[in-house]
Amino acid sequence: MKKLTQRDLCRTTDENALTFKATSELTSLKQVIGQERAVRALQFGLELLAPGYNVFVGGLPGTGKSTIVTNLVKKFAATKPEPEDWILTFNFQDEYHPKVFSLPAGNGVKFMKQMKRLIGSLSVDLPKVFKGELYGKRKKEITAEFDTGREEIIAGVNAEAADQGIQLTMTQEGFQTIPLKDGKPISEEAFAALTEKEQANLNERINSIQELLRGALRDMSELEEEREDVVENLQEKIALDSVEHRIGRLFENYAEYPGIIDYLKNVRDDIAEHVQEFIGLETPHEDAEVSTQQIQKALLQRYKVNLLVDNCRQKGAPVVIDTNPSYYNLFGRIEKKAVMGTWYSDFTMITAGALLKANGGFLILDIQSVLQNAHVWESLKRALKNKSLQIEDVNEQFGFSSTTSLRPQAIPLDLNVILLGRSDYFQYLQEVDEAFNKTFKVRADFDYEVSRNIKNEHLLCQFIARVCREGKLPHFTSQAATQIIVYSSRLAGDREKLSLQFGTLVGLITESAYWAKKQKNRQVQKEDVRQAIMEKRFRGSLYEEKVWENIENETLLIDVVGERVGQINGLAVYSMGDNSFGKPSRITATTYMGEPGIIAVEREAKLSGKTYDKGNLIVNGYLGQTFAQNFPLSVTITLTFEQSYGGIDGDSASSTEIYAILSALSGIPIKQGVAVTGSVNQWGEIQAIGGVNEKIEGFFHLCDLRGLTGDQGVIIPASNVDHLMVMPDVQAAVKAGKFNIWAVSTIAEGIELLTGVKAGSLNRHGNFPVRTVFGEAQSKLKKYFLKGQALVGK
Repeated sequence: MKKLTQRDLCRTTDENALTFKATSELTSLKQVIGQERAVRALQFGLELLAPGYNVFVGGLPGTGKSTIVTNLVKKFAATKPEPEDWILTFNFQDEYHPKVFSLPAGNGVKFMKQMKRLIGSLSVDLPKVFKGELYGKRKKEITAEFDTGREEIIAGVNAEAADQGIQLTMTQEGFQTIPLKDGKPISEEAFAALTEKEQANLNERINSIQELLRGALRDMSELEEEREDVVENLQEKIALDSVEHRIGRLFENYAEYPGIIDYLKNVRDDIAEHVQEFIGLETPHEDAEVSTQQIQKALLQRYKVNLLVDNCRQKGAPVVIDTNPSYYNLFGRIEKKAVMGTWYSDFTMITAGALLKANGGFLILDIQSVLQNAHVWESLKRALKNKSLQIEDVNEQFGFSSTTSLRPQAIPLDLNVILLGRSDYFQYLQEVDEAFNKTFKVRADFDYEVSRNIKNEHLLCQFIARVCREGKLPHFTSQAATQIIVYSSRLAGDREKLSLQFGTLVGLITESAYWAKKQKNRQVQKEDVRQAIMEKRFRGSLYEEKVWENIENETLLIDVVGERVGQINGLAVYSMGDNSFGKPSRITATTYMGEPGIIAVEREAKLSGKTYDKGNLIVNGYLGQTFAQNFPLSVTITLTFEQSYGGIDGDSASSTEIYAILSALSGIPIKQGVAVTGSVNQWGEIQAIGGVNEKIEGFFHLCDLRGLTGDQGVIIPASNVDHLMVMPDVQAAVKAGKFNIWAVSTIAEGIELLTGVKAGSLNRHGNFPVRTVFGEAQSKLKKYFLKGQALVGK
């Protein structure tokens, strides 16, 4: 057992040991503090760039892993070459499957502009060509040539009709055959006066001419189709020559890209084939002005180039951070718009997602966000496994879309994905997802603490300097910086460590600067840091104050003076957000004859957690190991946390419960001015617990409210001494002898402090001495056993 002094309660930093008067004298922190393992793992994953060697970066929130990873990845990416641009074009063979091409960085936007200029110039120049004299003259020649043929066909029919005494007359309904007699049309009366034979002969001649006429009309129709073909061929040839003249430079510029050459050939041939629509020649009906413009617009749309990824301004490999990795944000989207009551889409409405933008580089994602978004995790693994990206409508995959969607060609992927998240996500995915280990083979764990030494303290001061410069905050004096160092150790829960929860530290630095400005201090003083800590605690302490009010007005019964049998003050830590505080709890134990074992009221009421239940079983094992070597136990023990109506967990009260049980068995009272925390093993050895600083401060606060007597204090495990970083008011009270903190290693040491009576040691007969705590407890247990035996005998 050791009574602790003020020096044991907190590790401070001597301001004189710091080599600066203010952090303005220091350079800003540029290196990573205490994350050698994580940095080496990350560098390994970045440099290897082999299939499956994507990186999972794990660690507690607020340790700076996102900032550190981003900086390291950007630094590494800057040494890598710029990746290719990606463009999407119309597929002239299958419009529902647009084609994808890659070009060197900067050439994608260049090609897109070149195609825009090409189509723009053709839209202006081609109509001029077809309005020119050369085209008009040649078209007239073709028309005249075919008109001559048409006239010859009609003349031949007319000649034959004349020989047959038939006259052909052109009417609105078409050609009409009229029989002649003596060169004049035969009237109906004259026709009726003819004999049947003459009428039959005349009808036969008329039918013969009509049949000849039908043949002539067919010939004329074929001749017209031929004329149209000749005109279209002329138009295509002229268009082809015009396009070839303007597109030739592109053929030369992109000769080493076969896919682009094929595309340009398709563009050339398609413009020539649809030249009439291209220049707006066709006007099929009265509304042709509108419909022709629509047709022309739709035609010109297919010659556009959709620049999916433009790396013209990229320096090195891209680093993309997607903070909202929804399916479409990550994999790309096929936009749609409503047209005439239906949904319409084309290849120009396809957009790239973060995965494609990061292609050739690095993609940083938060694993929690990935798992929360539907369909993202499975699709991401599939894309990384296949090294291929398919931009598609996810609704169509699951039958939620009734319209046929576009499906561009798959795009090859070559990138490294870095997932950020808590380490428990890594363990969870390892257990439930067989593909996870094959896809994310590199694990980089960020530590939450680092050894406290002169070097790391100096680095922390450089970190303060960096935050001040980046946030344009007043700098810290060396005394103020010392307070940040002390707070960092308290945050780590270990005087030999410094916390790496930079998010919390940045918050304290910022808030300290605020209070310095309020006091019109040019630099942040140590009083400003202390005020920032107190104000932060005050903002989150409403529930804590309500607890203390209930204790102060004795709604919650806690004694801090006097002695009681079977009653002891335990200590628990309550957390509300980022504010934690210690709260004393009255624990009582009663013993009586009955079935051997412990009845833990919280466990029976199903208010306890598994760790608490385990602690109860260990207590049971300790009692059996200590007192049931010569005779079996015949005692029932009831334990409870008085006035506790919520759930409890943890084993930090197991030693406290043993003390209460020993008091109840021995009849020796426990000092109520001493509170206890510490877990225990079956051999009675006291083990370390968490939240030791908050527990001490909680009981000190209660004693301070009721009045410090000098006899009050807290018993903690000896293994927790290195974790002590208590507040200055507790240190001052200990120094003044108004409050005490003891460190114990065994149950025996603790019970002697609590009762003022020796614990007692086993003699060679297996008995504890009388007038000791263990001896009196053993005596009570033996009495229970003998009475039980006597009752059984009756």
